[in-house]
Amino acid sequence: MLIGGGGHAAVLADILLCQKRHIIALISLDDCSQRSVLKQLPQLFSDEDIHKFPPKDVVLVMGIGIIPRSQVRKRLISHFEALGYVFETVVASNAYVSPHAKIKHGAQVLTNAVVHTGSIVHSHTIVNSGAVVEHDCEVGVGCHIAPNATLCGQVICGNDVFVGTGSVILNNLRLKSKSIVGAGVTLSRHIKEKEIIRRSE
Repeated sequence: MLIGGGGHAAVLADILLCQKRHIIALISLDDCSQRSVLKQLPQLFSDEDIHKFPPKDVVLVMGIGIIPRSQVRKRLISHFEALGYVFETVVASNAYVSPHAKIKHGAQVLTNAVVHTGSIVHSHTIVNSGAVVEHDCEVGVGCHIAPNATLCGQVICGNDVFVGTGSVILNNLRLKSKSIVGAGVTLSRHIKEKEIIRRSE
């Protein structure tokens, strides 16, 4: 069952359908008829509708993307995990994940993304389209490595870190929890918890 009706949900639906996965239903309050990949799915309109399906019978896919400082995604994950539901790990067929990397439950590795040897991607993190997680990195819980961003070797990200589109994080750096790196930044120093780095810096 896919939660969400926006662009991120559409990307995940596309990946899952190409993998011949059966999507029981889409759960969204929004009108999804403008997205061709979503309009073909049965739609439910309330999170409570998920409760009609026992946790032993379904897995959930989190189709709400990660927006810095937003708690919506995190609250929904906590709510459903407390009820015993499991979130599926999604890896696109054309992503590359080294057999010597670890992808934890609920993480998503999207189209043309790369996760190299020795790296760990923790639960509910998104490695978005074309992003690269180089060797021996560790990416914490609930992070977003945005499209075409690169973590060079041995980068460590805490939980809820956001790395913007096209950014490059140089080798051996530490990004503390809830820090944000804006789009197009080349980061060459460690950053503190909740610190925000923009391109002009």
